[in-house]
Amino acid sequence: MENMELPSYMDAEQREWDMKEAKNEYYLDTRFVIRDGKRHPAAIIAPGGGYFFVASFVEGVPFARKLNEMGISAFIVYYRVRERANHPAPQDDLARAVREVICDPDRWDIDPNNYSVWGSSAGGHLAATFGTESLGYKKYGLPKPGAMVLIYPVITMDRAFTHMGTHDNLIGADATSELEDAWSVEKQVTAAYPPTYVWCGDADDAVPPENTKNMAAALEKAGVPVKMDIFPGIGHGVGLATDTAADGWFDRAVEFWRGR
Repeated sequence: MENMELPSYMDAEQREWDMKEAKNEYYLDTRFVIRDGKRHPAAIIAPGGGYFFVASFVEGVPFARKLNEMGISAFIVYYRVRERANHPAPQDDLARAVREVICDPDRWDIDPNNYSVWGSSAGGHLAATFGTESLGYKKYGLPKPGAMVLIYPVITMDRAFTHMGTHDNLIGADATSELEDAWSVEKQVTAAYPPTYVWCGDADDAVPPENTKNMAAALEKAGVPVKMDIFPGIGHGVGLATDTAADGWFDRAVEFWRGR
């Protein structure tokens, strides 16, 4: 893809950095903090990448720029992947980012009582775990997010429906059924889960739509506010999905968050 024109939903310059410069360690990208003397809501973003790399060029920088246009400060989390992704390393990294942002609001000019966590694909699994009490915000002693935004997320570790690269990088190819259950977010949902907007495409052949559907069902059963969209003909990894059947999901997500 060196000389190929990237789709409009990708950031070419960021792709170069993600592929060649990013280190396999925690890093918080704070370039998209709004500095205008006012307090702004904060969105903490975990891009996807199968727990193999962090694709900010698809699901980080493009999201952050759009959030800035809507008056929201954005923080992009680079978390440990590949051989360093063994659980709960990525979860530790996301919690570190939330703590760094929310617990020092004056530094970032943000409203600590108005933050959301966004995650796509494997980053969707990472974000979704943060919404649980057992694996996420309560475990780390952090305030509950005002909303979760999950974009074609991996939710389950059930081999029938998971993305196996995500599964293997996080919990290992030889994971027991007990470990798979522990890291299947739909099995960890309680009534204390944050309000959630979740979507995927019905043509996703990388992460089965059952992940999105089962998560929404678990949230509904627990009495958690949830909005689910399944867009026709949409596959995986489409980011902002501009000029597709999923165009507009971003506005719907922010509207859902603002309505909480």
